[in-house]
Amino acid sequence: MSPLKHLDRALEHALKSHESLKGPALLSKAIRHAVFPGGARIRPQLTLAVAHACGNDDPQLSMASAIAIEMIHCASLVHDDLPCFDNADMRRGQTSVHKEFGERLAVLTGDALIVMAYETIASASRRSAQRLAPIIRTVSQGVGAPFGIIAGQAWECESQAALSDYQRAKTGALFAAATAAGAQAAGSDAETWKGLGEWLGEAYQVADDIRDVLGDSQFLGKPSGQDEEHQRPSSAKELGLNGAVEHFDLLVGKAIASIPNCQGDGNLKKLVAFEAERLLPSSWFERGERQLAIATQRQAA
Repeated sequence: MSPLKHLDRALEHALKSHESLKGPALLSKAIRHAVFPGGARIRPQLTLAVAHACGNDDPQLSMASAIAIEMIHCASLVHDDLPCFDNADMRRGQTSVHKEFGERLAVLTGDALIVMAYETIASASRRSAQRLAPIIRTVSQGVGAPFGIIAGQAWECESQAALSDYQRAKTGALFAAATAAGAQAAGSDAETWKGLGEWLGEAYQVADDIRDVLGDSQFLGKPSGQDEEHQRPSSAKELGLNGAVEHFDLLVGKAIASIPNCQGDGNLKKLVAFEAERLLPSSWFERGERQLAIATQRQAA
C-alpha cells in the first residue's frame, strides 16, 4: 500500500471514530469535506519518514502523530478560506467548506479537527506514554502563539510584518512540528530533525508565493492572486520572481543538507527533491538555478 493510501486509511478510521448517528450530520459531512480529497499530505509523510529513519518502534504513535498534523493542517485551510480572511471559494479543486456548508459550520469544522488531532495522539500513546507530553508540546508550539501557524495568520492582521517571520510561522512552524513529532514518536531527539521541517516549510511558503503569481486557479485548486489582493507579505513581491525561485532552491538545498546520516536518509532526500519538483516544475523556468535542489540531493545521497 502506498504511503498516501496508508495515511488516507488512517484518517478515515480516525474520522469514523468521531462520528455518530446521534451527532449533527452536517458537521460530520463538513469535516469529511475538509479532509478528503487530500492534497500531497507532505506533512504527515514527513512525520512517518522521520519516524522510520529513527527506528519507528511505535508505529501506532507515529501514525497518530502524522494524521494529527494533517488534521490540524486541514483545519488551518478551512479557517484560512473564511470570508474574514481569504474569502476563497475553492480549495483542493472543490468548493471550500464555508462555501459548501456555510460560515458557521466552517468555523466549527476547523475547531473540531484541532480537538480531534489532540485526541488522536492521546489515544495512541498507551505503549509509549512518556512520549505523549513532548509530542503534544511540539504540536502545540507549531500551532499556537507566538510562533505557530495561528501566529502566521495573525501577522496578516498586523499593519507590518517581516517576511521571514511571517513565512516561518505561516508554514514553517507546522513543518517543523511534523519532523520533530516524527522523531519524538520514535523516541529520538526532536532538535536533530527540526531544521529539515523549518527549511522545507519556508520553501513551501516561497513556492506558494511564486505559484500565486504564476499559477492559474484550476492548476492550484484554489484562487490565485491572493497575496496581491490581500496585501500579504510575499517572496515574489519582495525578491522578484527570479529571486524567489533562487531562494526556493537554496532553502530546498538546506533542507536536504540538514538530513542526518541515518536509516532511510536516502528516501527522505528523494521525498524532498520530488516535492521541490512538484511544487515548482522545472518546465516552468528556463534558468539553471531551478536545478540546484536536485543537484544538491544527488551529491548528498
